[in-house]
Amino acid sequence: MPRWDPRAEERLRAAALELYSEHGYENVTVAQITERAGLTRRTFFRYFTDKRDVLFAGSDRLAPALAEAVQSAEDALSPFEALLAGFVTIGDLLAERVSATAAQRRAIVRNSPELRERERTKFAVVADSLADALERRGAPRSEASLLAQVGVAIFVSAFERWTDDAQSTRFADLVHEVSAELAGHLGGAAPALPDPGPR
Repeated sequence: MPRWDPRAEERLRAAALELYSEHGYENVTVAQITERAGLTRRTFFRYFTDKRDVLFAGSDRLAPALAEAVQSAEDALSPFEALLAGFVTIGDLLAERVSATAAQRRAIVRNSPELRERERTKFAVVADSLADALERRGAPRSEASLLAQVGVAIFVSAFERWTDDAQSTRFADLVHEVSAELAGHLGGAAPALPDPGPR
């Protein structure tokens, strides 16, 4: 009987990421992953529901964690400030837990239509949770929904910069950098819109 391997999950994830990078996500099977890791299919399914779960395991915890952080932000903060405060709180914790494979995972997701759709679904859930949190803080629903969508864009952009920067910059600093850039763009003159013509 084979002995339990405390590093089995890590070995399976590493093998999967290597294969996805080499051959593309769609062209890799669970059998190939387990063979590369030197483990069994049974071991694989002890940790992951399918080959996609290797990339998204635990992501369901992001939405409630962000929503809780936003709702728990200081009462005096505006809805947008509370959003950024929540991102800083959870972003720094996330940065501590994300491994050096974050950039590799991002490249794999970017190159797969199926995975990009799964990523969009994940962040749609995050946006809904953030909107609920902002509404509980007193923001009108329409404002909460708009800010949540903008917030997701800020969070994703900051995380992408963090991975591109080889994680050498604090995530909190990148959240502030992205939000400042956005504010700078919004502070400019509104673009001229085409005349829609007679009604």
